[in-house]
Amino acid sequence: MSVTLVIGAQWGDEGKGRIVDFLSRGASVVARFGGGSNAGHTVRVADKTYKLRIVPSGVVAGVPHCIIGPGTVVSPTALVTELDTLEFNGVDTSRVWVSDLAHLILPYHIEIDKSAERERGQDALGTTGNGIGPAYVDRVARTGMRAGELLDMRRARQALFARTQELRSRGIVLDLDATVAELTRQAERIVPHIRDTVALLHEELRAGKHVLAEGAQGSLLDVNFGTYPYVTSSVTIAGGACSGLGFGPKEVDCVLGVVKAYQTRVGGGPLPTELQDQQGEELRKRGAEFGVVTGRPRRCGWLDLVALRYAVQISGITHLALTKLDVLDTFYQISVCTGYDNPSEGSWPFVIAHGATPIYEMMPGWLKPTVSAHSWEDLPYNAREYIELIESFAGVPVSYVSVGPERMQIIVRPGAPVAIPARVR
Repeated sequence: MSVTLVIGAQWGDEGKGRIVDFLSRGASVVARFGGGSNAGHTVRVADKTYKLRIVPSGVVAGVPHCIIGPGTVVSPTALVTELDTLEFNGVDTSRVWVSDLAHLILPYHIEIDKSAERERGQDALGTTGNGIGPAYVDRVARTGMRAGELLDMRRARQALFARTQELRSRGIVLDLDATVAELTRQAERIVPHIRDTVALLHEELRAGKHVLAEGAQGSLLDVNFGTYPYVTSSVTIAGGACSGLGFGPKEVDCVLGVVKAYQTRVGGGPLPTELQDQQGEELRKRGAEFGVVTGRPRRCGWLDLVALRYAVQISGITHLALTKLDVLDTFYQISVCTGYDNPSEGSWPFVIAHGATPIYEMMPGWLKPTVSAHSWEDLPYNAREYIELIESFAGVPVSYVSVGPERMQIIVRPGAPVAIPARVR
């Protein structure tokens, strides 16, 4: 078998974690290809809810190999906490692997991140303050530290000493001894999980195993193609999976884009369909739209099909997974953005940065609960019409429809790209 990519088709928080969890029972590997512990994935199984930050979502389903890939940036502090929390809740983490090539987020990255946001004032980007951006800056500047360097703390100390001197010249004082002592303690916990994940991944591919590549954040936050500068610091589109894990595009079988039935966003940046009224508040309340990592309320609005079609283009999405359809069950009328009034010239990020006004198509709601639907035919007629409009505009099929937070509340349509074992349905 080959690789299935699961990526966000909006500004993140689309429900990628639960889709990966659903699909992972048929996988040998679930591999995270970018981002850091600023990306929260929620997986709910029966009466238990797991909030994951950097560990791939397949860990809950017991996937044999869960890889934190070379393209990620890893906070030792956050990783140790997450591993301990998962194990406390009965989840086996023995096959969570951290690439020796993944870069580390160290305490000074967090300080730089928070300081930069304070200095931006009203122009703050809305980062989580977890040091993600500065860690990626160090990687590009060739001053970063990789996870593999934890295998030799003497050399790690030398690297940190050199970084300390450079930071001091910028007015950032680092307690070298305290930093090394803390990192040494964390290394004892992390080192058993560090390995050559590129070799492992290709061993599984040669053996014909199924690999799920899990994205973090969403396509519209991509550092190249997103709403710059209100973006994350990594490549979030499908192309980032190849460079973030170490395989070629010939291995990719399909690209599954996860899209919410409406639109949300956290932090600054344009959101053309944002609702700052009672409808927006109802979406937030019914959808429990609060950040997994930060707890911040998410900005909410109607689905933007122009943005979705752009995400399909830049990632080569072949199928969609629609989540939180049930959140719309109580709306008498649903609006969908199908264009912008007097759009400016240029690429989509420039168009909406200059204040694009959405053009809406109105659709009647279905006013019936969808949470108990098990098949396409179980969905109300108007809900099916809504989904078919999404398919028509995006140009790709909606192969999975989520109607609730439980693993079993996902409708698999004919032609879906990944075969799901019967015990998961």
